[in-house]
Amino acid sequence: MSEIQENIHIDDMDARIISALSTDSRRSYADVGSEVGLSTAAVHERVKKMLERGVIQRFALQVDHEAVGLNFTAFVAIRNDGGAHCREIAPRLREIAAVQELHSVAGEYDFLAKVRTRHARDLEGVLYQIKSIPGVARTTSTVVLNTEFEGQPLKL
Repeated sequence: MSEIQENIHIDDMDARIISALSTDSRRSYADVGSEVGLSTAAVHERVKKMLERGVIQRFALQVDHEAVGLNFTAFVAIRNDGGAHCREIAPRLREIAAVQELHSVAGEYDFLAKVRTRHARDLEGVLYQIKSIPGVARTTSTVVLNTEFEGQPLKL
């Protein structure tokens, strides 16, 4: 994922297009144009430019995780040991299929990972994988009981 440069700005129309597409990225440009008051070609051109500038990074599929058997979610806080291996932690965590998101955070821990598995017992194996990464000093897990909402559309 590329970083968006601070000098990249979007205007009100781009914001409206992003908001429209964030509810359903498969919407036709004609449908988006009808909502925001632009032609299909104008929406297409604006989306193309936002992709080129990195404002829109990708169009993604949102899956019902329970429908595909990933019924268990936990957040794992990870503290590094401050040693030479710290830069290797994030790339190694990316290799673990159960790690769906990774955020570098401030505070007592250095990373917060969102982990999805089939069952609670599978979390133990994921934690073992995480703890075996050079530079990982400690983890703390928080189990999700229920997800109230997730992947909320952007409203710019």
